[in-house]
Amino acid sequence: MQPKLTPDRLLAKEVEERWQGSCSLVGHTADVVRAVTLLVDVLGDRLTEQFNLGCTLDELKATARLAAYLHDWGKANNHFQGVVRQKMPGAAPKRNPMQHPQLVRHEIFSLLVAWEFREWLEQAEGDLLTALAVAGGHHLKLGGKAGAKTNELGEIRWGCGDDRIAFYFNHPDFRRLLRFGVKQLGCPAKLKLTRKPTLAWTIDRIKAQRQSVLLDGFLEWQPNAVLVAVLKALLVAGDSVGSAIANQKPTKDDTKPLKLDRWLREALACTLTEADLDRVIQARLGDHELRKFQRALGKIQTRVGLARAGCGTGKTVGAYNWARRHAVGRKLFFCYPTTGTSTEGFLDYVQTELKSVLQHSRAAVDLELARTGEEAEAGDNGTINEAAMKLQSFEAWESQAVVCTVDTVLGLMQCHRRPMYSFPALVGAAFVFDEVHCYDPSLLGALLRFLETVKVPVLLMSASFLPAQLQAIEAAVGEPLEIVKGPEELETQPRYRFHYAEQPDWERVEAELAAGGKVLWVCNQVNTAVGVYEEARRRGLKALLYHSRFRYEDRVQHHREVVDAFKPEREEPVLAIATQVAEMSLDLSATLLVSQIAEPPALIQRLGRLNRRYCGHALAALFYDDPKDRPYSRDKLSRGLAMVQEFAGDVNQAQLAHWLEQEQNDLDPERDSVLLDGEWRTYPASLRQEGYTVTCLLEEDRERFTKKGAKLAELTVPLLADSRQVSQWERYKGYPIAPTEQWEYSREIGARKRC
Repeated sequence: MQPKLTPDRLLAKEVEERWQGSCSLVGHTADVVRAVTLLVDVLGDRLTEQFNLGCTLDELKATARLAAYLHDWGKANNHFQGVVRQKMPGAAPKRNPMQHPQLVRHEIFSLLVAWEFREWLEQAEGDLLTALAVAGGHHLKLGGKAGAKTNELGEIRWGCGDDRIAFYFNHPDFRRLLRFGVKQLGCPAKLKLTRKPTLAWTIDRIKAQRQSVLLDGFLEWQPNAVLVAVLKALLVAGDSVGSAIANQKPTKDDTKPLKLDRWLREALACTLTEADLDRVIQARLGDHELRKFQRALGKIQTRVGLARAGCGTGKTVGAYNWARRHAVGRKLFFCYPTTGTSTEGFLDYVQTELKSVLQHSRAAVDLELARTGEEAEAGDNGTINEAAMKLQSFEAWESQAVVCTVDTVLGLMQCHRRPMYSFPALVGAAFVFDEVHCYDPSLLGALLRFLETVKVPVLLMSASFLPAQLQAIEAAVGEPLEIVKGPEELETQPRYRFHYAEQPDWERVEAELAAGGKVLWVCNQVNTAVGVYEEARRRGLKALLYHSRFRYEDRVQHHREVVDAFKPEREEPVLAIATQVAEMSLDLSATLLVSQIAEPPALIQRLGRLNRRYCGHALAALFYDDPKDRPYSRDKLSRGLAMVQEFAGDVNQAQLAHWLEQEQNDLDPERDSVLLDGEWRTYPASLRQEGYTVTCLLEEDRERFTKKGAKLAELTVPLLADSRQVSQWERYKGYPIAPTEQWEYSREIGARKRC
């Protein structure tokens, strides 16, 4: 027997201040079908030009609409309806998902329930099996767990308190949903099924249905991988925007709510003009002219171009000149390896010149979407700030330029939430990827899959490209590459003079500071950097400390203090002690570099902070040993030492790039992509190689992070912690909470493990 519903409606979301049509299952379904339809219509030919879809735009639209129609069918059950009613006075049923999660997530039930109606749905417009895979994965939780592939169609939660679930197939709202399919999807007017749909599903019934879908459906399925990938991204984006925009309240300047059709067309039409890019370039150049190298970047004719140039050569300005040829009429995504570099790129170039947005995993957004109540369920770890992430993606839709971490784009290959939500903005855009030589095998593999799948203008920039990298990139692109080398007059300037010792030379550091110099000291580990900082303070030196083990809000402050202290107009001497975060995050020019030996690419990046604003002669770089094996292996440390000892006298950037390119490095990019290779599966997997840290909240901050409206990302701290120990920690909205008895924190030093 079906539990009675109060109010007597099938809901798709929690009802907030007042009843809204899109909170109902039928209303939300209609909104998402409409949103997906609009996306296909507005993106139009760019979808077929950019991707090898293997079908017409009309065929794509039909399957996209069918997937949108089916995506929330699984909400018509007593568990989900209890979750969305848990905070509603006088409502029934009620279900607290933290204590009693749903037996199976609603989108998995959508797939299983639609399979129950497949005889009817197979007569609709669009490919049903493809639509089922797309609909079942629209919350990115299908066929994967903890980033690894599984062969299960959804998880059965044994601790949910129930061994069965009831469906409302006879409810008037579900019948309205069926009539919507007749009117909008071309389903037959009469529902004819061989077997009457089951209203009460036991665990055995669920298992049998999963097995039927796998064996009778997906086992022999041979889809066009790119088509399925595009459909998945379209539904994720369409679901996120469908009712959110339709439900916007009027603003002071608008007497009517924001309409989806108008907003979507205007947002995606917000692209660059030649005048916009001229303004960015001129703001940076001032009274100077473009260099020959920068002009050459603007003349690249191939779809994918390469800029091989070292630090301080002006390749970023050159990239915007490249965009004058390749990004007019498009959005531009400028992708950096780290949050620090993306922030600096945003502040230095486009913040005031374009309608732009800064996007990375911690960029602040203080907005909320209507919630389903499933965002944090017991036994499901929840989704961290999903509502804020969705709304931040809408900013990308509305922007001419997006300055971001590379994850914002290449994360698409591994089904990361942010790029899936931003997919409509990515379609038809132009892309610049900076510091490509820093990509690990996982990131490089994702770049190669992106280049071979997404046919858009791309500029790759790097201090050096290994021959094997060039071959792999050219193979992925499938056509010749045009390579522009950095200005010889700059790259052959004698910038560095290497000195090596087993121990750091404190006397040389103190002498440089006494002479008014600016010293950057880079360590391989946070604990080492803290030790150097404490020794500097003991010696009476005024020092700044910058590493990753700060709360994000404090790290931003330390970052800004270091960058500001090195500005030319600041005449005071400075000693900044940092970890690898200095390699790309810090745009500064030191007069003395002190560094532990590291792998060669890391050392070259650190050298890019020395004599960046060329003073006319070489400056000293002091290197000393690192006895530890983390984060670099002994082999990588030996290669770094070999590079340092290779050069005597003055050294220039061209010599370092040549040395690196001559190294015999095996190139083994990790090319697996969940989006392209997962078939029916859709789940987020790791984009970068696994590190040693885990992003946590601190127990001492509990009062702050549990406060309503708290911006959790600003309070996170990356900690070097044992994964087995972390698995035992309490969690808050997906983040582990580091216990106070194990970790201490100060704004000056950051987080440290208690002895």
